[in-house]
Amino acid sequence: MKRTAALTAALLGSATLGLSGCVVDDTQQASSDGELGGTLTVACGAMEDWCQAMTTAFTEKTGVQTDFVRLSSGETVARLEAAKDSPEFDVWHGGPADGYGTAAAAGLLEQYESPNAAQIPEKYRDEDAYWTGVYVGALGFCSNQAKLDALGVDVPTAWSDLLVPELKGQVSTAHPSTSGTAFTTLWTQVTLAGGDEDAAFDYMRGLHNNVLQYSKSGTAPGQAAGRGEVAVGLVFTHDCVKYKEAGMNDLEVSLPEEGTGYEVGGVGIVKGTDNLAAAKAYIDWSLTPEAQDIGPTVGSYQVLTNPGSVQDDRMIDLETTNLVDYDFEAAAAAKKELTTRFDEEIAAQPRE
Repeated sequence: MKRTAALTAALLGSATLGLSGCVVDDTQQASSDGELGGTLTVACGAMEDWCQAMTTAFTEKTGVQTDFVRLSSGETVARLEAAKDSPEFDVWHGGPADGYGTAAAAGLLEQYESPNAAQIPEKYRDEDAYWTGVYVGALGFCSNQAKLDALGVDVPTAWSDLLVPELKGQVSTAHPSTSGTAFTTLWTQVTLAGGDEDAAFDYMRGLHNNVLQYSKSGTAPGQAAGRGEVAVGLVFTHDCVKYKEAGMNDLEVSLPEEGTGYEVGGVGIVKGTDNLAAAKAYIDWSLTPEAQDIGPTVGSYQVLTNPGSVQDDRMIDLETTNLVDYDFEAAAAAKKELTTRFDEEIAAQPRE
């Protein structure tokens, strides 16, 4: 499950993917294990309307009744672990790839190399075929301009900008134990510190003093900023764009100039599913332009991984974004230790 400098270099090299080849028909390929039928339950890590649109479309296409439960990355891994002897989910769709790495290492995901995975650039695929990337998003600042103006603070353009005393109680972020988005923030600090975890935790302590509260979901901080409850939320930038389009007009997106982390949103099969044929069909379909193009229709503007999928000008330009050398394999391996340390040294401590 290697996601090292090669992935970052490839991401920086191009934000626009060229159309090539043809897509394998999804339902015919996956139904080779048997006629499709039954039901599927998807653990879904993206926005709820995205999850609803995806599962509804798959049901309509295949006749397989497909439902979802919206969960953050940390919640998904915990639920998969708790029910590993009798899985409650068949597929995991959406959410950062380091969470999938953690689940795969714990034996919670099924290896499956979809015939449609060949259409997805190699930099977006797990080499062990536990997951395949369906979208890419960059971490950023989602600020309420009116709130910042009232505080006399500029829109943040650096991580250090979040530490100023004027923003005390004015920053919202999720908790890295439950949220893949928030863990991306934590691992980004480790990466920016050259792997020095102590230095990264020094930054997180400073940020803790300005955090109003830690949400469970990684998307919630953008909503909090949009409602004016805080001045800045830490989210993936496409979520901020969605909220602004939905009427939260004071929101502004900015990126830290020293570098930011990013996610490759994945899809994978839960180990022990009772409906493997339908689960494979779901994976196959999710990698096609037909499926991926649903995202922008419900305001989800992640960069899509299939070269034939739509590229929208509301999607972030990865080529001009300063992305850190985000090592997904190392992040997955370190996640449990780092989140435990965060619980003990940061979240449980009083603010100064």
